[in-house]
Amino acid sequence: MNLNKIIELDKKYYMNTFGDRTAVCFDRGEGLCLYSTEGKKYIDFMGGIAVNAIGYSNSCFTQALHSQIDKIIHTSNLYYIENQALLAQRLVELSCADKVFFANSGAEANEGAIKLARMYFYKKGQGHKNEIITLKNSFHGRTLATVAATGQEKYQKPYMPLTPSFIHVEPNDTEQLQNAVSENTCAILLEVVQGESGVHPLTNAYLSAARKLCDDNGILLIYDEVQTGMGRTGTMFAYEHFCIEPDIFTLAKALGGGVPIGAICAKDFCCAFEPGEHGTTFGGNPLACCAALAVLDIFEKERLVENSYEMGNYFVKKLNEMNSDKIVQIRGRGLMIGIQLCENANEVNKKLFERGYLCGTVGDTLRILPPLIVTKKDIDSFIDVLEEVIA
Repeated sequence: MNLNKIIELDKKYYMNTFGDRTAVCFDRGEGLCLYSTEGKKYIDFMGGIAVNAIGYSNSCFTQALHSQIDKIIHTSNLYYIENQALLAQRLVELSCADKVFFANSGAEANEGAIKLARMYFYKKGQGHKNEIITLKNSFHGRTLATVAATGQEKYQKPYMPLTPSFIHVEPNDTEQLQNAVSENTCAILLEVVQGESGVHPLTNAYLSAARKLCDDNGILLIYDEVQTGMGRTGTMFAYEHFCIEPDIFTLAKALGGGVPIGAICAKDFCCAFEPGEHGTTFGGNPLACCAALAVLDIFEKERLVENSYEMGNYFVKKLNEMNSDKIVQIRGRGLMIGIQLCENANEVNKKLFERGYLCGTVGDTLRILPPLIVTKKDIDSFIDVLEEVIA
């Protein structure tokens, strides 16, 4: 089907939640490259918004999925699921968590983490402790509760009144965070690097202060690692940069390599759910868990976490060497990079698209999230094109 026909059908039958999308449709991919229905090649430096960490058409990944589809896709959580048990074990062994619960998305995982925090205090006879402190400019999902947790008015305004008991404070303002804690606080929910607002990392001092506040006041620290997890920042989980462990953290995006899956990961002491208090139909099914297990195998075999760290440092080095007066600031960790421009970030992105590169924008910031298989040669080629476009 040609692109114009696809656009016509989309406009006629699909709810317009994404506006006028970039005029391209892809029908296959390989490595870093995507190929459109019109036959044009694009190099993906957005990675499906941090989902496609292993790139496209990885043979180990596709073979694992084919094999699983030939056997079984879904049973239900009324029965034991081998892949689910194996994936939970792998994530616990890789992280500070003791238990895992699988969902279908990052929003569901965050919703589950919010429920778990409130349930923990309810079971302790402290039901009044139901407030959660989150940050302004954060993003935690599209459900009603995670929209309320998200610290951006543009996402919240249409859904007023919001789910209550979320308090928003400025990122990296320790005093404001301290002042927000009360006898009703049950958790502090943070992204170690805020992605959707333009790639803004939290400081070591701020994360340390948050951990101490939680310890001193007997409240829970939750990290939203939906985007920062799975090697994106140069460690398997972003909290490892600081050696500051959360009590609960969430995963999604790159975990399934494009197959929808999310995870709530928690330490034993706060695993308060009992049978019937939380659940899912599709979460943790054999196919989704097979995908995640294959992703973890590929991460290990191809050293993708190490590559993310090395290529992230190289990328930032090359960006700094551009020494362009059009670049205001370069932010991020690993291969989660924001390039703040003086102006025209959208125009720069359009020109990059015309030159065959896929990136994203947030306000005045160009957003870079390439698959973790990216090489120095790939980065050099991108930098050459970016220099020309900015100039």
